[in-house]
Amino acid sequence: MTLSLSPAEDRGGPAQPLLLLKDLKKHFPIKGGLFGKTVATVRAVDGVSFAVQKGETLGIVGESGCGKSTTARLLMQLISLDAGEMVFDGEGVGEKTAGGLALKDYRRQVQMVFQDSYASLNPRLPIEDSLAFAPKVHGVSDAEARSRARELLAAVGLAPGIYARRYPHELSGGQRQRVNIARALALQPRLVLLDEPVSALDKSVEAQVLNLLVELKERFGLTYVFISHDLNVVQYLSDRVLVMYLGQVVEQGPVDAIYDRPAHPYTRALLASRPSMDPAKRRTEAPLTGDPPNPINPPSGCRFRTRCPFAELVCETQAPAAAQLGGGHEAACHMARPGSGHSQAARVAA
Repeated sequence: MTLSLSPAEDRGGPAQPLLLLKDLKKHFPIKGGLFGKTVATVRAVDGVSFAVQKGETLGIVGESGCGKSTTARLLMQLISLDAGEMVFDGEGVGEKTAGGLALKDYRRQVQMVFQDSYASLNPRLPIEDSLAFAPKVHGVSDAEARSRARELLAAVGLAPGIYARRYPHELSGGQRQRVNIARALALQPRLVLLDEPVSALDKSVEAQVLNLLVELKERFGLTYVFISHDLNVVQYLSDRVLVMYLGQVVEQGPVDAIYDRPAHPYTRALLASRPSMDPAKRRTEAPLTGDPPNPINPPSGCRFRTRCPFAELVCETQAPAAAQLGGGHEAACHMARPGSGHSQAARVAA
């Protein structure tokens, strides 16, 4: 594929994370009363820290309302941070970062694919025009932008001669999602955020789109952040996995460590909730009961303690620090950290 916009250079080498996040916070005020004063605050993202390594796929999982999509929108800078720091390949990102990476340059290198394939496209524009729009904003001529749009359509398995002049309503859900993936690649990004990109598709089409994502990652040297409720899809696609609960990271590590040796009770409950085709492994009781607490007033100490079967007094009085379990695997649980005061900490550590 011939593109006039040269891809951004790798400034720090493979050892430097592509994206480094430190203590990200995003709270949404709730207005009420006669004068519209702030009466409460929703802590959607409350102290999230992690790194995205170059060339990897980082999967983010958790229940609805845990902050996954808000985190993705913070990474894309669609909403502003309340607090925290973002560093992209060694350069600071954000309005409050003096001398850092300009937002336009950052968004050229970081693109996003949303869950709703139809709402993501302008219904009044042909597919070719939608794909050509972003390159033209960045100074590419109309003719070259349209040529690029057709090349990208071919790259995602849609014949340009058939689909270029069609409108979004003339395409199936799987075809529209392929178009959204092509549009995300139009500016040669280094990082692509995928927010539930296959959850609205049936299983046969889902498999095709997942295989396409794997192929495009290798072809264009991409890095993915993949958000999904489907734990099997995350296991298939990801190199590392991050588990969120009520606005915080509770566990993260290599995909094999998370799925084979989960250290946090919440992670174990999520994995146990997966349906099994083996009758001997089917559960008759739900592995996790109750709803997540209200993010307006989260529990003290460990936020999972109100649903955890292992909760003790230390879980109520102290927020757990991340315990390092080796090989990049860490869990924010008192049972995983020796000397935490939890009765099962020594046994788990041993």
